[in-house]
Amino acid sequence: MKVNVTKLLATVLTAGVVFGPQTPAGAESAPRLRDVGGLVDQIVPAQLAKDRIPGAAVVVVAGGRTVFAKGYGLADVTTKTPVDVDRTGFFTGSMSKLFTATAALQLVRQGKLDLHADVNRYLTTFKIKDTYPGRPVTLDHLLTYTAGFDDDVLGLAEADPGDVTSLGRSLADRQPSRIHPPGVKVAYNNYGVALAGYLVEIASGQSFAQYVDQKILKPLGMSSTTMAVPHPAATDATLARGYRPGGDGYTAEKGQYGPWAPSGTGPVTTVADMGRFMLAQLRNDPLLGPDVARVMQGQHYTQDSRMPGMGYVFEQRPRDGRQLVYKDGDVPGFHSVMALLPGEDIGIYVAYNGDGTNLVASSDGVRLVNRIVDRYLPAAPARPQGVKGDVSRFAGTYRSARVSHNSLMKVASLFSAPTVEAGADGTLTTTGLSPDPAKETQHWIQIQPGLFQERGGQDRIAFDGKGTMTTSANPAEALERLAWYDSPMPHIGVLGFGALVFVLALLGFPIVALLRTLRRRPRHPAGARVARSLAWITGLLVTVSLIGIALVTSDPNALMETTALNSPRLAVVPVIVTVALGFAVPVLPAAVAAWWKGWWGLLGRLSYTLIALTGVAFFKVVMIYNLVILPFPAN
Repeated sequence: MKVNVTKLLATVLTAGVVFGPQTPAGAESAPRLRDVGGLVDQIVPAQLAKDRIPGAAVVVVAGGRTVFAKGYGLADVTTKTPVDVDRTGFFTGSMSKLFTATAALQLVRQGKLDLHADVNRYLTTFKIKDTYPGRPVTLDHLLTYTAGFDDDVLGLAEADPGDVTSLGRSLADRQPSRIHPPGVKVAYNNYGVALAGYLVEIASGQSFAQYVDQKILKPLGMSSTTMAVPHPAATDATLARGYRPGGDGYTAEKGQYGPWAPSGTGPVTTVADMGRFMLAQLRNDPLLGPDVARVMQGQHYTQDSRMPGMGYVFEQRPRDGRQLVYKDGDVPGFHSVMALLPGEDIGIYVAYNGDGTNLVASSDGVRLVNRIVDRYLPAAPARPQGVKGDVSRFAGTYRSARVSHNSLMKVASLFSAPTVEAGADGTLTTTGLSPDPAKETQHWIQIQPGLFQERGGQDRIAFDGKGTMTTSANPAEALERLAWYDSPMPHIGVLGFGALVFVLALLGFPIVALLRTLRRRPRHPAGARVARSLAWITGLLVTVSLIGIALVTSDPNALMETTALNSPRLAVVPVIVTVALGFAVPVLPAAVAAWWKGWWGLLGRLSYTLIALTGVAFFKVVMIYNLVILPFPAN
């Protein structure tokens, strides 16, 4: 079925909200940034030294040309190869989603794809499940992260590019559950954009890498960029290595390759090439397709009409009162940030080949962008007028709508649930909301009912009155208020108490048995001995699994690689917990038998009953966080 392309693009453009002036500053912007190199020279080397990142590269474009480009530090710490902006390749991570959106919109422009058609119209080898009848997933949903898919990338990556399977096969094999109706909740999602890349393959008749190379990279002169996995030999010859801090030096990271190249696993680019892409975006270059850049940057979804929202893959993050569209990319050992200010004709791109201490590299990129914008495009400090009123209805614990419901990745939500506290004066205090680890606590002034401005900052948060919070610091993820029984704190309490009880069982039963032997007490009945053995084995397995979790999570930088590869250290934990559950199940009826048959003394029966009841609560919680392998979802 053909579509009226002109009408379609007109609809998209008029639907998009664009901040700030639409006429680029052009020639005025380049002189304004004439000394930007001095500022970057102050910031980036200090970041590398402080946060233990081996190398970085930065490019700034303005007025239709590159005004600054420079590499810092080392691309390879073993060979001491310096970073070169023109030659050194960095893994793009999710930055490749920009190329996916560009390619998809080119095909929309040609009438080969329809933004608002059911994606199942194009799929032949598999179909998206009809979880919400009458509410199909569309390309528009995929590019705005509103398709409603669960987000599970556990074990998606490979250490060896030769082990990567095809895009289509992986999408068919790893189709996630749909946990929200499409178009109602924004939740950053890798599967959705990878599926958009597969639609590019179907509509064009070419592989994703071939299409992007021929229709985007070559026309823009991006000769050092590739979406192909494995890479061309020339790309690997100049590829930086990614690192995390390790001991007194660095540990090389693995896990950057995968089948979902349209979402970010595998593609490589240079910082100079990304400068060319930014210039094309800023001038709305016809080489990208008629009005494709402007369509990508316009707003196509927002969780709250008072807040910035989503373009196609681009996020709108205004800064100093100016339109700023943003994208970042992260894979183990590589982190990048892009910021475009279309109204000022300015673009900034930075890439790091290290995670930094406690995965701080991404935040370093945001800080660099903010410092540049604040220096050259300053705005008068905001003095919001507070609106009084009871704000207690907004208080509570929130969880990102992106959090996986059905995979082991849900465990991360135990430690990443922002809290909101209401003040008597109509203000709010949040903890753990900002993506910047330096802003753990923030204070907010209500400027409209349900809309708050950060005190001393530029961020805003909004509440829809139905339990959803939106933040301008990350418009790609809505946050949902949790009922008290779904909040991490009671779950952490149950897990902590359960861990204590099972460890005491592990240690206590042998001690009791030894004391009985030394005192030459008669042996308990066979049933009692079996019951005690079941509880002891459960305690042993739980303790081993807890040690495994502690080892896996002790280094947050290593955890990123571990998750991407689903390394044996991580994969074995649910297996051990599942076996522990198998031994724990008979403990409850054994506790009933202990009272019925009079096993042990009163203290022994009470202790065993405590173990049994603790096991019920403990294993219920570990099921909620998918730490048990079940043939059905636990929630």
